[in-house]
Amino acid sequence: MLYYLFDWLNESYNLPGAGLIHYISFRAAAAFIISLIVSMVFGKRFIQFIKKKQIGEEIRDLGLAGQKEKAGTPTMGGIIIIASILIPVILLTKLDNIYILLMIFTTLWLGGLGFIDDYIKVFKKNKEGLSPKKKLAGQVILGLVVGSVICFSPDVVIKENTGMKFKENIETNTIFTLDNEVQDSHLSQKSEPQHSTKTTIPFVKNNEFDYGWLTRWLGDVDGKWVFLILIPIFTFIIAGVSNGANLTDGLDGLATGTSAIIAVGIALLSYVSGNAVFSSYLNIMYIPNISEVVVFSAALIGACIGFYWWNCFPALIFMGDTGSLTLGGIIAVLCIIIRKELLIPLLCGIFFVQSLSSLLQTSYFKYTKKRYGEGRRIFLMAPLHHHYQKKGIPETRIVQRFIIVGMLLLVLTLATLKIR
Repeated sequence: MLYYLFDWLNESYNLPGAGLIHYISFRAAAAFIISLIVSMVFGKRFIQFIKKKQIGEEIRDLGLAGQKEKAGTPTMGGIIIIASILIPVILLTKLDNIYILLMIFTTLWLGGLGFIDDYIKVFKKNKEGLSPKKKLAGQVILGLVVGSVICFSPDVVIKENTGMKFKENIETNTIFTLDNEVQDSHLSQKSEPQHSTKTTIPFVKNNEFDYGWLTRWLGDVDGKWVFLILIPIFTFIIAGVSNGANLTDGLDGLATGTSAIIAVGIALLSYVSGNAVFSSYLNIMYIPNISEVVVFSAALIGACIGFYWWNCFPALIFMGDTGSLTLGGIIAVLCIIIRKELLIPLLCGIFFVQSLSSLLQTSYFKYTKKRYGEGRRIFLMAPLHHHYQKKGIPETRIVQRFIIVGMLLLVLTLATLKIR
C-alpha cells in the first residue's frame, strides 16, 4: 500500500525522497525495521493477553532438565510471527507480483493449519492435535498450488545465458545499478524471458536441471504432464521442511534463531537471482520480478529476530505449531520459487538433521524390536537436541551451538554460487 502511495507521489508531484520506494534495498530495510517493531510491540501485548486468558503450553514429561518450569508458558506465538511478516509485506511490496501473492497465501494457509492444530491441543485438551493425515492434506493442497503456479503461470519466467559479464558492463560504461527495479531498461539481454521448470543443481557447472526431463523421456515432449511430477516433489519438500522446523522447535529460541539465519541466506540468493548484473556475473539463472521476494525475506528475518526477543531462554512465549509449521513452509516455498530447493539439505541443515535423527531413531527402534525382541536406540533421545540435553549439556549452550552451525551452513550455501 505504501509502495503505491509513494509511487503516486513520486510520479504526480515529484515529492523529494518518494522515489526511494523503487529501490529494493530501501524497501527491504524498511520491511525489516517494521517487522521488528511489530513483533516487539505487538508481541508484548499479545503475551499479556495470552497470560490473562491463561492459554499455556502443556509440557509432556520427557525427563529433561528444566522441563517442569516451562509448563504453563503462553503458546500460539506464531500469530506474532505471521503478523510481523504480513504487515510490512502488504505495505511495501507490489501486491500484483505472483511470487508475493504465493507467499502471502503460503503464510496464511500454513498459519491457519498450525493454528487449528494448536487450538485443538490447547482448547480441546487433545495433545495429539490435528491428525497427521489432515496436516498432510493441507500440505498437499499447498504443494498443488505451488506446483500449478510454477507450471502454468505466465508470470513465472526465467532468463538464461544473459550474455553480459560484469566486467564488460563496466568497461563499456553501461549504466547499471545494484537495485533491481531500475536496471532492466539499461541492460541488453540476448535471451527473452521464458517459462521454465528448471532448477539449480549446487556444485555443478552450468548447473541447471529441467524437471520436464522426468516426463520427456516418456514421450511428453512439450512437458504438459510435468506437473504430475512437480506437485509430489514440492509437497514432499514443503512437508519435510515444515515438519523439520516443527521438530526443531523444542528448545527456547532454537527454531527462531535458525530460521532467521536461513532467511538471510534466502534474501541474498533472491537478490542475486533477481539482479541481471549479479546473476550474469555469477552465471546463474536470472529470474525477473523475483526481487520482491527480498522484501518478503527481510520481513521474515525481522519477524524471527523480533520473536527471538521473547522466545530466547527462558522463553516468555512459545510459537506453537502456528509458528513452526508456517516458518518451515515459508522457507520451503521460498527456496522453490527462487529455484534453490536442492540447496535445502545444506541451507536448512539443522532442520534436515533434526528430521533425520528422528527418522533414524524410530526406524532403528522398530527394526531392533522386530529382530531382537527389544527396541534399541541410536540416540539417547530424538530429535537430536534432546540427545544433547540427555547428556547434560545446558539448553542455552545447545541452542547457541546449533545457531553457530547454522551460520556455517549459510556460508557454505552462499559459497555454492562460486564453487562449481
